[in-house]
Amino acid sequence: MKALTLLAAAALTACSGPAPDTSSDGNMTSAGSVERNVATTKPATPKSKAPNYAGRWLGVEGMVLDIAPKATPGQYALTMQWDLDNKGKFDGIASGDTISFDRNGIRETLRPTNGDATGLKYLFGKTDCLTVKPGEGYCRDGLSR
Repeated sequence: MKALTLLAAAALTACSGPAPDTSSDGNMTSAGSVERNVATTKPATPKSKAPNYAGRWLGVEGMVLDIAPKATPGQYALTMQWDLDNKGKFDGIASGDTISFDRNGIRETLRPTNGDATGLKYLFGKTDCLTVKPGEGYCRDGLSR
């Protein structure tokens, strides 16, 4: 009797799961199953344009960054003085809201930040800045003194 009760309980448990999905969002086949339409058409999302960073950006102690767009969209000519002793020209490529460039064999990236993120006390409080790394940043709205 105990075995019969266990067998009945097992049968009820197996049948008590969620009901099968009987909705149809596809075509009925000759075998009675439903072929679901899995491909959905989504509207294409346009690629967003890179922000306009063209112009002069100022840092501290002679640091300056000039960004000029090239003929190819998303490409920039960067002219920069990144410390008292180093300056140069580099090719930049936009990706989203950043511009990447190679400087002295190192891949660097300009990111939009505020002055506080530059780590440079004379840029604290500025709101429109580009930062390469802590200690190297440039802002459009000049220096505070």
